Amino acid sequence: MDSILVTGNGPLHGQIPIAGAKNACLTLMPATLLSEEPLTLTNAPRLSDIKTMTALLQSLGAEVSALQDGQVLAMSSHDLTSHTADYEIVRKMRASNLVLGPLLARFGQAVVSLPGGCAIGARPMDLHVEGLEALGAEIELKDGYLHAKAPNGLKGAVHEMRFASVGATENIVMAATLAKGTTVLKNAAREPEIVDLVECLRKMGAQIQGAGTSTIEIQGVDRLHGATHQVVTDRIELGTYMLAPAICGGEVELLGGRLSLVESFVEKLTATGVDVEETEAGLKVSRRDGRVRAVDVVTEPFPGFPTDLQAQMMALMCTADGVSVLEERIFENRFMHAPELVRMGAQIEVHGGTATVTGVERLKGAPVMATDLRASVSLILAGLAAEGETLVSRVYHLDRGYEHVVRKLEGVGAKIERIKG
Repeated sequence: MDSILVTGNGPLHGQIPIAGAKNACLTLMPATLLSEEPLTLTNAPRLSDIKTMTALLQSLGAEVSALQDGQVLAMSSHDLTSHTADYEIVRKMRASNLVLGPLLARFGQAVVSLPGGCAIGARPMDLHVEGLEALGAEIELKDGYLHAKAPNGLKGAVHEMRFASVGATENIVMAATLAKGTTVLKNAAREPEIVDLVECLRKMGAQIQGAGTSTIEIQGVDRLHGATHQVVTDRIELGTYMLAPAICGGEVELLGGRLSLVESFVEKLTATGVDVEETEAGLKVSRRDGRVRAVDVVTEPFPGFPTDLQAQMMALMCTADGVSVLEERIFENRFMHAPELVRMGAQIEVHGGTATVTGVERLKGAPVMATDLRASVSLILAGLAAEGETLVSRVYHLDRGYEHVVRKLEGVGAKIERIKG
């Protein structure tokens, strides 16, 4: 099993290109199931999760080709052979459940295994099921699979979600594009990935208003056509690499970065004493001399502070001047990186969904183990700022969400290498 060796090496300088968004691309790919015509995605990230979604779509009979070194995905669902998303594929990745809405909308039936992914919380499917049932679907759970059917087709409805779930919003919106009549989805999630999905669906002929707000209105159409769409910049990769110069010092420009994608994160980052400025090519981040200041963080649905940047922010707070409190309100079990950071000399106390971090002047390198995707990169960030060597094991999690992480950090002066297991 591969590991990554990081050696603290001082300030970072240079540029890091930011890839297309993993979470957006994984949502856009199932949209191909809504049409017989081709859907082409550009600026696709080259990640293992994309390969998993590719395998899932191909198992249904869709054609998926990765072109231009994997950055273009050409897809077609003109001749599907199956409506069943098998456990052996779905268990690897949470986003696999996003085939449920499109299959149900276009074919009136779907059998989808309950999903897997990082062990960061229960993340149940009930919000997806409630929304699709509001559109007229009949859904039954049998032997770990959701058996869904809509013998009379889906019908528009007014539905208010109990929680602004990103995945449920995406599934319901995709299903509603082909439903008869108008669907009004209230308490919808507002993340940029949903806005990106809606932009793509509109290019395919969908009639949708309100993306980016808490109320989305979808007027169903008889069919969708093909389109070409560029995947939005990955705001989580962007925030992660913005933290690299924040924790190490130096100045790094993040190519393709947009302030509008990370405003709440930038607000907290600048409060620590880190400078962020927009450039023609993206965002430039620099840290002044001395330690950063401690700040408190509460994770919330967009536009609040992203849960997917909480672990990385904790790594920065480990060396901040003062005491910070990080409250996790999205996922339970999302402080599994804390004990590993403690192995590096961090002072962290976890009580339920709250972690209290007392900053130390310097972390010390140590062997640590990644527990999930974002924890993996938080340990790498901590290693960049630590004294000596940090060996991060179980980095297969990392490949799910960050392309060429070693190459990108090496490019700005980090001392980092991947060790084959």
